[in-house]
Amino acid sequence: MPPRRAAAVARRVEAWFASNRRALPWRLEPRDPWASLVSEIMLQQTQAARVAERLPTFLARFPTPAALAAADEHEVLAAWSGLGYYRRARGLHACAKSLVERHAGATPPDVDSLRALPGVGAYTAGAVASIVFGARTPIVDANVARVLLRLEGADALLGSAAATAWCWANAERLVRAAASPGALNEGLMELGALVCTPSRTAGPRCGECPLASLCRARAEGRQRELPARAARPPRSEVHHAALIARDGAGRVLAQRRPPAGLWAGLWQAPTVESARRPTASEVARLVRLLARDVSHSGGFLHATTHRLVRFDLWQASAPVQIEDGAPMRWISSSDLPGLALATPHRRILSEALRSREASPARAGSVQRRGLRAGR
Repeated sequence: MPPRRAAAVARRVEAWFASNRRALPWRLEPRDPWASLVSEIMLQQTQAARVAERLPTFLARFPTPAALAAADEHEVLAAWSGLGYYRRARGLHACAKSLVERHAGATPPDVDSLRALPGVGAYTAGAVASIVFGARTPIVDANVARVLLRLEGADALLGSAAATAWCWANAERLVRAAASPGALNEGLMELGALVCTPSRTAGPRCGECPLASLCRARAEGRQRELPARAARPPRSEVHHAALIARDGAGRVLAQRRPPAGLWAGLWQAPTVESARRPTASEVARLVRLLARDVSHSGGFLHATTHRLVRFDLWQASAPVQIEDGAPMRWISSSDLPGLALATPHRRILSEALRSREASPARAGSVQRRGLRAGR
């Protein structure tokens, strides 16, 4: 992108953003470096509306890096519940500890120091450095890449190494030409989110775009075709059979997931996972019951980025026995806010606890070998 064109693009994007920026909780002035860092990590692969809803509560609980660093990981995961991609929460937790240990609890202003933090990549470091501290550094996310590739009519495959390198190089030229690097970077992201959208059917809203007269894809009538995208591989299908077991007080049995894999370390109803639909016997064995002691009660689908999870729900109709030391506990409705739960598991446990249809026969008392029930 030639310098004169870069200057024209930057000027238009900055002016547009000044008049069209959304009121979002991380845009309060003056910008708080910690809040900005948290929001940028949350915004990775999560819609802005969802982050806007959750960010204030998270920051109220962890207002500083020191507060987050001092928290137990499970407490952090519980506060993150519903945002998905829980590696980000663990990375942010490690980042907070690093800020305390290496930066006296302050968020550093330069890209290199930010990049050295756990869980912080080039985009997040550039966003915080430019938007909060005014550093003349570029950023590229999916929205920015889409805007740039359409603007220049580039045929590079979105997400490819070549397209990514090309986008970073052009973003660098733009940020050098900008009056306000932070306004330019936020403006490019906002433009991609609100106007230069990815929809192939409705297409981008070119009539509202400040760059319409400069856009090469639009001039060529290819704004719906670009950027070129690789076909998404089909989701793999897996089956999860979740068992609802209650004790005499109406509490529901919860199980902690393994420390690795999908939804690692989070809580759920005791669950069998398989490439095929689990049988009643397999479900019953979760809590040492017989097949006749469980009954199927429904199901639903849950899609993740790479998987289609078919949930089957089962009810236990007899007292269950739990091996001593098993990663299970009894929970009531008041326990839910403090548990780290993925969205489908929160749905299952919440509905189970709300249900008043369990008969006394179903709500049998449960004995934990070596421990008093409910501990």
